[in-house]
Amino acid sequence: MNIYVDFDDCLCETGRAFASLAADLFGIRVPYEEMRHFNLQKAFCLTDEQYGRLLAEGHEPEVLLSFEETPGAPETIREWIAGGHSVSVITGRPFSSYEPSRAWLDRRGLRNVPLYCLDKYGRENFIKDSEFSLKLEDYYKMKFDYAVEDSPLAFRFFDHLPDLRVLVFDRPWNREAVFPNDRYRRCFDWESIRKITAG
Repeated sequence: MNIYVDFDDCLCETGRAFASLAADLFGIRVPYEEMRHFNLQKAFCLTDEQYGRLLAEGHEPEVLLSFEETPGAPETIREWIAGGHSVSVITGRPFSSYEPSRAWLDRRGLRNVPLYCLDKYGRENFIKDSEFSLKLEDYYKMKFDYAVEDSPLAFRFFDHLPDLRVLVFDRPWNREAVFPNDRYRRCFDWESIRKITAG
């Protein structure tokens, strides 16, 4: 099997980390379960200036390295690899975040998992001259059997794969999402993802 895995809020607890950062920087406290928007500016009702600062500080290497892993994620991916499956981590983080993101994976025994930075969300370049390592035309040449993703904004990147099964990792911001078809399935933890992919 070829498996696509998103990074933020699938492998690690990014939403929770940014909620803490918004509280520390601006005194804005939004409980994790009330984060109903994937867009953090909307989730925390930030000004443009606050939003830019939140994203910039949240992508500092030491901050990215501090993100807690989502329980069961590294173990499941290591199990897939041991079983001969191919796993690619495809993140919407800019390429300037590659090194700490790579280090985060390596520290969890995922050195053999390729990491690609794809501009999934068309965000403004909050980091000057932000670049992405995976071009869209190259991404569309990749084939996957399963995808693990939390963002409804990324669903459009699966339209070209008619047989792909999408495992939507349950998060507050995707609970009202309408899934495009019956190949999408909500998953509440990595154990359920492991069981589904095991057949």
